[in-house]
Amino acid sequence: MKYMSAFRDSQAAAALSIQIHKITPHRTLRIMEVCGGHTMTIYKYGIKDLLPDSIHLVSGPGCPVCVTSNSFIDHAVALARMPGVVVASFGDLIRVPGSLSSLVTERSQGKDVRVCYSPMDAVEIARREPDKDVVFLGIGFETTAPTVAAAVKHARTADIENFKVLSAHKTMPHALKALVENREVNIDALICPGHVSAIAGTQIYDFLADRYRIPCVVCGFEPLDMLQSIYMIVKQISQGRSEVENQYSRVVNRLGNPVAQQALKDVFVPCDMEWRGLGMIPDSGLTLNEAYQVHDALKTIPVHLDAPSRENPACICGDIMLGLKTPSDCPLFGNACIPETPKGACMVSSEGNCAIYYKFFR
Repeated sequence: MKYMSAFRDSQAAAALSIQIHKITPHRTLRIMEVCGGHTMTIYKYGIKDLLPDSIHLVSGPGCPVCVTSNSFIDHAVALARMPGVVVASFGDLIRVPGSLSSLVTERSQGKDVRVCYSPMDAVEIARREPDKDVVFLGIGFETTAPTVAAAVKHARTADIENFKVLSAHKTMPHALKALVENREVNIDALICPGHVSAIAGTQIYDFLADRYRIPCVVCGFEPLDMLQSIYMIVKQISQGRSEVENQYSRVVNRLGNPVAQQALKDVFVPCDMEWRGLGMIPDSGLTLNEAYQVHDALKTIPVHLDAPSRENPACICGDIMLGLKTPSDCPLFGNACIPETPKGACMVSSEGNCAIYYKFFR
């Protein structure tokens, strides 16, 4: 298919729906999508209405803003309060509530918090303002981490030592392992993220099929992509197979993008990382290696936190991202917590489950 409209053809969608109904086993299937872009497609195009009642689509921890922990937000707020420090960030992150404040609140009180479209924007700020430490907040998965790696390499080459990164970058495999081992989550199959897979390749999911017998399909972001991926998953389950299949072959291949992968290896090393909802997951994060430590904000700019990090006790973002609860289960949802005044991270990003649910079901 050449044009976007072809991936939204209603007749093709109806035909796929019929085929899914024909082969779906007579038992409940819990299929988790772990990308906020997929969650948006599901709700925007009414995918659930085209599926048998026995198929439960469960939204997982695939929104990079949502999985960023309160401790990271609190650290960023502490940096913003320091004289001579510029905090640079992607736009969504500055609205995420921390334990006691947010970056957008700090900015309203005169702190130097700037929104960037690219980490290279932050490098340019650092070049223009050498008397300040410019700290870029690195969040996201294998998709965005290579762009930050490229920015760090550029800053090193250009001798821009006042460019720093506070890294909360995360990688998918260890998080997926934690999910499939969680008996409460109890998923039968995974719809794997297309953007991450474009960088890392489909190979990163092999262990899920081989060791845990979890069918996996890498999926694109249009409605027909989603329906075809669900069909492929249900076909695997009905045939007793557990494999990694690639529906998004127009973008993704088995080995991924070797240039981006090399950039990650050049700049980062694995580290333990805290995920909202999942806690600390060993080796699931990325931190700058020794060769680039001059650009590591964690190691070069000591901060003092006024109080230990804590979650809003009324917010259930963690359970929502594990698929254990839905946004409508939260007492804050649609009342105290709306996109204009979010109380939890899931209501901030356009890929957050609460924000999506609010947009389509309020």
